[in-house]
Amino acid sequence: MKELKCPKCGALFTIDESGYNEIVTSVRTEEFNRELELREKALKEKLESELALAKEKAERSNDKELELLNQQILSLKAELAKQQSEKELAIAKAINEKDKALNEQEKQLISLRGEVQNAKKDAELQEKTLKESFAQTLKGKDEQIAFYKDLKTKASTKLLGETLEQHCQIAFNQIRMTAFPNAYFEKDNDASSGSKGDFIFREEKDGVELISIMFEMKNENDTTATKHKNEDFFKELDKDRNEKGCEYAVLVSMLEADSELYNAGIVDVSYRYPKMYVIRPQCFISMISLLRNAALNSLEYKHQLAVVKEQNIDISNFQDKLQEFQDKFGYNVEQARNNFEKAIDEIDKTIAHLNKVKEGLLGVNKNLRIANEKAQDLTIKKLTHGNPTMSEMFDDLNKNK
Repeated sequence: MKELKCPKCGALFTIDESGYNEIVTSVRTEEFNRELELREKALKEKLESELALAKEKAERSNDKELELLNQQILSLKAELAKQQSEKELAIAKAINEKDKALNEQEKQLISLRGEVQNAKKDAELQEKTLKESFAQTLKGKDEQIAFYKDLKTKASTKLLGETLEQHCQIAFNQIRMTAFPNAYFEKDNDASSGSKGDFIFREEKDGVELISIMFEMKNENDTTATKHKNEDFFKELDKDRNEKGCEYAVLVSMLEADSELYNAGIVDVSYRYPKMYVIRPQCFISMISLLRNAALNSLEYKHQLAVVKEQNIDISNFQDKLQEFQDKFGYNVEQARNNFEKAIDEIDKTIAHLNKVKEGLLGVNKNLRIANEKAQDLTIKKLTHGNPTMSEMFDDLNKNK
């Protein structure tokens, strides 16, 4: 049993063990709850106090940060205003420079337009001049074509050729004394080889032939039934050139009047035959001048070639003499070789005979050697063998000695 005292009235009372435990537990629980409430209240007050303090600090801190932030904002606004001002200034400067560049480009463009206009006027003037020149040239060619067509129409085939020859001869004689005073230009009348050309042009300078040309003139009437081609006469012209010793062959032709190739004026056909050309009559003098000028440029080489040819003649004479000497010397060598071979044959025969004598002498020498060996091997004992009388006599002689 437990005895308890009332805290209010002071009275004592007893309770059993289980009741005591319940009371103790209840008291403890109430005290714990009161203490917990007190602690919670104290903690809550402390927290509220600290929270108020923190709030106050935070408000004070926020005021400072807000002030700093405002200062930063003001600084940034000032920097932004400065940058904006610089940007506007740079833009104004760039626009100003761009305007200047545009103005300069506009000036250049105006200048170029003026130059283009001037160039266009010059081109138009040149075009007009070229057209007039071309028209004049075309007119001249048309007149020449009409002239030659008229010639073809009015003349026979033989007369056509003679007329073309006369045209070329007259054209040459008109400038002979001014352009070719030392030249030879005459008809080829030598038909000993079975054919001949129409004209031969030759010119010498300083004793050396500068140039030589075999000319053949060919014309044809438009009404001729059988139409010839220029290449029909190449082979014969090349043959005449070679037989007359000319360097070049030129066919002055009115054939194939519609050919763009031959109407060009001068056509090189050396791919068919060497140094051969086909020309229209209007290019006759020009062709002679071209070949002659080219020959003048190579005159020094022709002089050198002439010297080389003379040297070649001397070399040929030397070679002929050398060949003659070689032939005679070869004959003598052949005779000496024959005699030498005969002597060698005789020597071979003599050597063969001497070899036989040598073999015989060697046989004698062998026999003498054998005989000598036998003689050296011969003794008194061998001589007296089987002869007692001689043995006794040699024994007595040895005793006496």
